[in-house]
Amino acid sequence: MTYALTKKQMALAISCVLALGLVSGAATAQNNPTKEGYLLDQRGGVVKNNFGLCWHTNYWTPAMAIEECDPDLVKKPMAKAAEPAPQTLAAVAPPPAPKPAAERVKLNADALFDFDKAVLRPAGRDALDDFYNKTRDINPEVITAVGHADRFGSDSYNQSLSERRAMAVKTYLMGKGIADNRIYAEGKGEKQPVTKADDCKGPKNAKVIACLQPDRRVEIEVIGTRK
Repeated sequence: MTYALTKKQMALAISCVLALGLVSGAATAQNNPTKEGYLLDQRGGVVKNNFGLCWHTNYWTPAMAIEECDPDLVKKPMAKAAEPAPQTLAAVAPPPAPKPAAERVKLNADALFDFDKAVLRPAGRDALDDFYNKTRDINPEVITAVGHADRFGSDSYNQSLSERRAMAVKTYLMGKGIADNRIYAEGKGEKQPVTKADDCKGPKNAKVIACLQPDRRVEIEVIGTRK
């Protein structure tokens, strides 16, 4: 009888230890925010470009934003509402905040940049003016400008070229009055072409360069609230 009672006590103790281990594991997971939307180094840190901006993965969305990289996109905890004073009328609840509106605008690829250039064409400036006018009814929280390059040139050169193209767009939009800290510029090099592999075959010549023009572009995403 005494031996059987000891086994039950041991089983109960083991169950408690396992339960505590599960709780501890859950708490640890909650204290490690996800970085799945960002490129990480071997130590788990976020990789950043020459401008100090974090590298997004191809499936990054604003919902994956972390404080280190995109603080304007991270939801802040709401402050606790103050309790009303005794014998006073309850304060009228404020109207609900407008919902953020996301809009992706792909600028006319043929109008932005010449081959191997990061200077906006006149038609490119017109395209940016049109973009700005179409989004004037949005209070921007963040504008992301992502530059791209065609396949001619080394990977490192095209990465730099795509970043310079994105910065050219950012500088132009800042001239329209959009604050510097509202615009994030980054480059994807030649990694995300619009043209397909069989579209522009052959060595570098005028015909192939013209065929690859759609790859020399900047894509812009605006996130904000409607006025």
